[in-house]
Amino acid sequence: MPSLAIDQSIVGDVTVLAPAGRVDTATAKEFETAALGRIEAGASAMVFDFDGLKYISSAGLRVVLLTGKRAKAAGGVLVLCNMNESIRDVFEISGFLSLFAVEDSRGAAVAKAAETA
Repeated sequence: MPSLAIDQSIVGDVTVLAPAGRVDTATAKEFETAALGRIEAGASAMVFDFDGLKYISSAGLRVVLLTGKRAKAAGGVLVLCNMNESIRDVFEISGFLSLFAVEDSRGAAVAKAAETA
């Protein structure tokens, strides 16, 4: 059983990636490939929906940071949503909450990302 599944969808001009499971040293490369692949394919407005995410390590945080930088360089934005308490704590402790727009729901995140698309 894989420890990470990534659901990808497009809502208007916004690409939504929803990792489910764990983003850690074993799975971060897969997440990075999916995220950066979408940006290389022309997506600049992105949402990471963390509703199914159980755990994120520093390797996963690096992917979030890299994706955010690439999206910004492409004239877009990365918006995060649906963080459970433990995931939010990781982002807060690492200082990442101040770097990204964070919304409670996928709909609000997609609307926020669409503003820049």
